[in-house]
Amino acid sequence: MTKKIRTAILISSRGSNMQALVEAAQAADYPAEIVLVGSNRPDAEGLAWADARGLRTLAIDHTRHASREAFETSLQEALEAVDAELVALAGFMRILTAPFVEKWRNRMINIHPSLLPSFRGLHTHEQALAAGVRIAGCTVHFVRPDMDTGPIIAQAAVPVDSCDTPATLGARVLGAEHVLYPAALRLVASGDARCEGDKIFMKQNVNSSLPLYSVTD
Repeated sequence: MTKKIRTAILISSRGSNMQALVEAAQAADYPAEIVLVGSNRPDAEGLAWADARGLRTLAIDHTRHASREAFETSLQEALEAVDAELVALAGFMRILTAPFVEKWRNRMINIHPSLLPSFRGLHTHEQALAAGVRIAGCTVHFVRPDMDTGPIIAQAAVPVDSCDTPATLGARVLGAEHVLYPAALRLVASGDARCEGDKIFMKQNVNSSLPLYSVTD
């Protein structure tokens, strides 16, 4: 059997994308094994969900550390303790320092609720609606020191309806995230998507000739 990549997931709240990754990883042929679900918030709902399913969980309260660097030292020790080879951020609401990000260069991925490079940061759905875009979506990318940047592994697009609110658009994007993130983690863990410098190379391209349209008949 092919070796599975030991993957840690970091969350800050309920971790719905974490749940999607955990459920995908239950398949025998999935190339990643979830070895830790960690959070910077002891009250994160996702920790209880993961613990109930027999996963190793750990809370590292960032408020009990004197500095960002001290918190990241504890985080690094936790990742090393489980021999993590890959880190998946899933709603992890902490800005990581450049040295920590570089330590995990091309081994840490994140999902963002917009079609990057558009609408970085918070309130992505408000940004999309204010800009008047007709297609929104989500992005999985390798993490770099600048927030919401890094080589793009995969994206999913959803239509924007004229009557959308941030809540309705957000729900539609979240549904796409739950499909996209497990697929992107599979690409990375299997080696089908590799990063050289800041460029992603795919073993096999998909949908390369299929345009996406936001219009209807």
